[in-house]
Amino acid sequence: MNDALKVSVGDDFVAVVELAKPPNNFFSMDLIGGVADALETLDRDQRCRSVVLCAEGKHFCAGADFSAGDTSYTTEDLYAAAVRIFRNSKPIVAAVQGAAIGGGLGLALSADFRIAAPEARFSANFARLGFHHGFGLSVTLPRLVGPQAAAELLYTGRRIDGDEAVSLGLADRVVPVSDLRESAYALAREIAISAPLAVQSIRKTLRGSLADEVAAATAHEGREQAWLRETDDFREGTTAMSERREPRFTGR
Repeated sequence: MNDALKVSVGDDFVAVVELAKPPNNFFSMDLIGGVADALETLDRDQRCRSVVLCAEGKHFCAGADFSAGDTSYTTEDLYAAAVRIFRNSKPIVAAVQGAAIGGGLGLALSADFRIAAPEARFSANFARLGFHHGFGLSVTLPRLVGPQAAAELLYTGRRIDGDEAVSLGLADRVVPVSDLRESAYALAREIAISAPLAVQSIRKTLRGSLADEVAAATAHEGREQAWLRETDDFREGTTAMSERREPRFTGR
């Protein structure tokens, strides 16, 4: 039993995997490993043909909580779980409210589709922390928005709302937050009506070597994160975030 998640499968072949650590649903090994475990279980469950990935609380996933100093897991363990998420075979529709920040953005981009609320906040904020991006964003972000827009988002770490996310191709639809879960479920149900073996075959063709590319990317991302974690800029970036002020980076 994983208390970081709620998992259910409906009579209409749609499963729901819900992050259950509100309000922020910060990263933890229980959370990301639990998502990977749930998706692998659903892959073997013939009652499931599509998945809604959603979250309790104010935010979809606000990424890592650097202020907590959580050392209970390694980057290697976390990214091994991330790759397992990308290796699942059934379509995923993510319902994104509030923040999908840092690794939380990476988790959102593991899905096939993203339904966003207007007030959703997407950000690859790593450079604002003095850090290298992770969770396979080297692959998934340019795949969705193109290399130029991906570079801008990664270099600046700026936040974009649901409407801009749709205009960039980062999200597929924007709906009022009150309709978010229902809209994501409706799309997942529409997918589940199609022939399941055909859908999985088409998905495999369209995603191609994505999981292998993410595996290679996370290995590189993890190495870059390791040395940057030891810099003054990283310490300043995380301190500034916790103090809610502009960071003063020195390039050291």
